[in-house]
Amino acid sequence: MKESKIQAKKIKELESMGYYVIKLMKTNKNGIPDLIAIPKGSNVEFFEIKTSSGVLSELQKYRIKELTEHDLKVDVIYG
Repeated sequence: MKESKIQAKKIKELESMGYYVIKLMKTNKNGIPDLIAIPKGSNVEFFEIKTSSGVLSELQKYRIKELTEHDLKVDVIYG
């Protein structure tokens, strides 16, 4: 399954659970996860979407580490 289809499925799932979901297209920080999901009255969550055979780049691993060190939740979803 293509990454874009996995993302669309995850966005739909999160929105059905009440999250406000933003797909990041371009940011000032390369390697940032694909999606930001904001639950009502709670902290922001980040989601990196990969195909079932996808691999995180070293930059993506670094960004995930940065975010978790700021006490933010980051999940990597493999389709």
